[in-house]
Amino acid sequence: MITLKDIAKRIGIDKSIAYSSGARIIQAFTGVASIIFISRFLTGIEQGFYYTFGSIVAIQVFFELGLTGIITQYVAHEASHLILNNQQQFEGEEKYRSRLSSLLRFSVKWYAIISILLLIILTFVGFIFFERYDKSEGTVSWRIPWILISLGTAIKLFQSPLTSLLMGIGKVKEMSKIGFYQQIILPTSAWIGLACGFKLYVVGISTILAALIWNIYVSRTSMQRILINLWKEKITVRVQYMQEIFPFQWKIALSWISGYFIFQLFNPVLFATEGAVVAGQMGMTLAALNGIQALSTSWLSTKVPLYSQLIALKDYKRLDQIFNQTLKQMAFVCFILLCIMMIGVWGIRYFDICIGEEALGERFLDYIPMLLMMIPLFINQYVTSWATYLRCHKKEPFLVNSICAGIACCLSTFILGKYFGLYGVTGGYCFITITFLPWGYNIYKTKKNQWHEK
Repeated sequence: MITLKDIAKRIGIDKSIAYSSGARIIQAFTGVASIIFISRFLTGIEQGFYYTFGSIVAIQVFFELGLTGIITQYVAHEASHLILNNQQQFEGEEKYRSRLSSLLRFSVKWYAIISILLLIILTFVGFIFFERYDKSEGTVSWRIPWILISLGTAIKLFQSPLTSLLMGIGKVKEMSKIGFYQQIILPTSAWIGLACGFKLYVVGISTILAALIWNIYVSRTSMQRILINLWKEKITVRVQYMQEIFPFQWKIALSWISGYFIFQLFNPVLFATEGAVVAGQMGMTLAALNGIQALSTSWLSTKVPLYSQLIALKDYKRLDQIFNQTLKQMAFVCFILLCIMMIGVWGIRYFDICIGEEALGERFLDYIPMLLMMIPLFINQYVTSWATYLRCHKKEPFLVNSICAGIACCLSTFILGKYFGLYGVTGGYCFITITFLPWGYNIYKTKKNQWHEK
């Protein structure tokens, strides 16, 4: 008899994935509940603001510049030569302990600076955009919520390199736990806030609460002691940022920035051209799709430290076995969830399910635009996996591909969005994603064979 444990093993669920995907599963269920609460307590215009907030916040990519992902990979390479003892101190060659400590110190100092800059610029940009395109005639209170969001986002940015470092030393399960707890506490607080009439304030409150949960969890576990002990390590050999990290980071940064122009322009462009209601429909559809993507990519994100360690040890055979199995598992999960989403939206519309006096189905995109967003998401399961696999070698061969895709999607969103509206935005995105797929696969196969033959 096949048990749940057997099924979990077949689709690759270990403890790290269990917590990470568990958080995503909860996110999926709470996402459905959030859709109900948003539809019930926010107007269509407020929904547009709600989701456009997230797209504007995503400009933090211009400050982070891909460094968090790089930190995880570099830490994993150094930590593969060390052992963490019961006193939460690293044992091993002094060179690796010193380099690991230098990574921590550099990250803290650098992110302290850019977090402050992000707070200032994010607040400024948000006020300019919403002051210009706000067509609610003063009926939507968004200014103080936006300040709270900017503050919470800056705090979370400062915490992000510490999360990356802890994941790099193998604390993937612990970091996944934080996400698990956040996905229980944050939506609940948002629902209560919406029910109490806090409107858009719940976004800022939830962002700050997420940062607070992270701080409480880390400070009450051994992870704080690990960070303190690592900070106290004597620095004899440093990781040279300009010689080691920057040549890799600037390529990652351009790729991440390209990703912003691919994924984060939809809501602001639709908000400006077709109004807050259509932007809200796109936002709610993207929220569901992002939940699916987050769940399926749990299989990939929890394997990054392992991939990096296997590459450092040159165990390419085991690396490829784990990678191929992981890719099949995440693609399967993604496909099933996309089918469930499409059937779910159809059911909501078929049975004319309403929240208050509004039809819930009207808060999502129509079927064709929705399908045009689903196809690229499934394709990107493969592209993201190939790119991550190669980046774990501390190289970025997807740079030109990412830049070209970003430019193409940016132009497509602005131009087709202006002349053809929603269908232009979604159709252009789908076409570009399909067009760039063969190029991405060729990069993966070529570089993999080239690097592993050495």
